[in-house]
Amino acid sequence: MEKTEWYLEYEIKINRPGLLGDISSLLGMLSINIIMINGLENYRRGMLLLSKYDENILRLKSILKTMDTIRVIKLRQPKLRDKLAVRHGRYIHRDVDDHKTVRFNRDDLGLLVDFMAELFKTDGHKLIGIRGMPRVGKTESVVAASVCANKRWLFVSSTLLKQTVRNKLIEGEYNPDNVYIIDGIVSTRRANEQHWQLIREVMRLPSIKVVEHPDIFVQMTEYEITDFDYIIELRNHEDEEITYEPVEPQQFKQENGTSMFDF
Repeated sequence: MEKTEWYLEYEIKINRPGLLGDISSLLGMLSINIIMINGLENYRRGMLLLSKYDENILRLKSILKTMDTIRVIKLRQPKLRDKLAVRHGRYIHRDVDDHKTVRFNRDDLGLLVDFMAELFKTDGHKLIGIRGMPRVGKTESVVAASVCANKRWLFVSSTLLKQTVRNKLIEGEYNPDNVYIIDGIVSTRRANEQHWQLIREVMRLPSIKVVEHPDIFVQMTEYEITDFDYIIELRNHEDEEITYEPVEPQQFKQENGTSMFDF
C-alpha cells in the first residue's frame, strides 16, 4: 500500500518549550512521517506528512483537537499553495474577489518562480497572464521558471534583450513542451497581420502560454480575461498601482529607438 501525502497547518496558541517535540512524537507513534516543516505567517506552522493509513490521519486530527496549545487550521491532501507555503515559509496571496488572480512583490521572486515552475510542469494547455510595471522582473521570472521546469522558452514578442516581434516559427519550435511568451503591449503596438496569425497558431497549441500585459492583449484579440487560467500580479511593493497610460502607436518608440517598456 502506497503512502499518501498530507498537509497539516496549525496555529500556535501557547508557544511553550517542547511543543514541536510533542507533536513530532505523536506523529511518530502514529507511523506518520514528516517530509518537510516550516514556520508560517501569523504564528502558524506547516508540515508535509506521509501516512500509509488514512485512519491514522483521522486519529491525529482527533488528538490534536484536544490540545489547548495549538489550533488545527488545515489537515488535508496538499494543494500547490500548501506545498509552496512550507517550502518558502509564506503564503501565496490571492485576490479576494477573483481567486484566479495571485499577487507577488519583488521580495517574493523566489516564491513566484517556484509557483510558475510548478504550473509549467503540468501537461496540456494553460494560459497565464502576468501584470506589472516596467522593470519589475516579469519576463526574467518567466524565463527562470521555464528553466526550473526544464522547459524551453520562446519569445513570440518581447522586450527583454531587444524588441522581438516574430512572424513565424521554425518546425522544431512547434512543441507542446515549450513555454511561449507574448508581450501584449509589443504585439499591439508593433505587430503586423503575419504576427497576429502566428499568435493565433500559438494560442491553439496544447502548451503553456504566458502573456505579459494581458489587459492590453485582450483589447486587440478575441480572447477575454476570463479565458486565462491564472493572472499573476507582480509589484515592486504591496501598495504599487499597476497602470497603463494611453500611448499612441507612433509614440511607442522613443527617440533613442527603444520602447518605453524596454528592460
